[in-house]
Formats: sequence, C-alpha cells, structure tokens
Amino acid sequence: MLYQLTYASRVAKALGPSDIKDIIQASKHNNHAKGITGMLCLASGIFLQQLEGERSNINALYRHIQRDSRHQEADILDFAEIPYRRFGAWSMGLMTATTENEQLFLKYSSQASFDPYTMSASTLRAFFDEMVHNVRWITP
Repeated sequence: MLYQLTYASRVAKALGPSDIKDIIQASKHNNHAKGITGMLCLASGIFLQQLEGERSNINALYRHIQRDSRHQEADILDFAEIPYRRFGAWSMGLMTATTENEQLFLKYSSQASFDPYTMSASTLRAFFDEMVHNVRWITP
C-alpha cells in the first residue's frame, strides 16, 4: 500500500542556494533507492514537504528529518493511504516562493503570509494538487 505524509518544519538556520541544492540532490538519491517520491516547498522560512511511498520507509525518513539540524518544529500535518502516486515521475521536486508561485501559496493560506501549520489536511491536499500542475519548478 502507498501512503502520503505531509509535514512542515521551520528552517533552523539560514540556508544558501548550495544548501538547498545539497538537500535536493541527497533526497533524490536516497529517496529513489527507497521508493519514496515527493515535493519540497520552501517559503517564508518554512519547509513544507509531501512524501509518498511505503509506510515504513516514509516513517523512517520522517524520523531522520526530525533529527536533521536544519529543521525545527517538524509537525505532521497529514498522513493518509493513497491509491496512486502524485509525484511518480520524480524522487523529489523543489518549489520556492518565486513571484509566479507566491500567489498560489497565498491562495491556500488563511493569513497574509504563507503558514502551512494553519492549513487543514484537505487544504494541503488541494494545495499540492495545484502545485503539481501550475508552478515553476526548480531543478538544482
């Protein structure tokens, strides 16, 4: 069975472009080997990530993220069984708050700034559905 985990965490320290590139490259390599796919958003100092795969692999990855010094306040926002992968074509995609993407971030936020901690599970699912098809992706 496939599962999907969505979590948010606050960036613990300033990250530069090379840090983000390292995160994505390591994620692509490690996630592919474990059958995990997903998308990482970075906006307003917050990581928002949706992961897909086998339950034990997703749980192990989330425990690893909780121990990662780049993350603080990591909270699971949604966890559900899914019938198919939304991100089957890639092991990890990255989306940041570019000018083109910023309005989509705010479309789903109940506040003036992007805060996924305040979003419901159904809102997060709709957010990621729209992100898959309508954003400018970064490929480090």
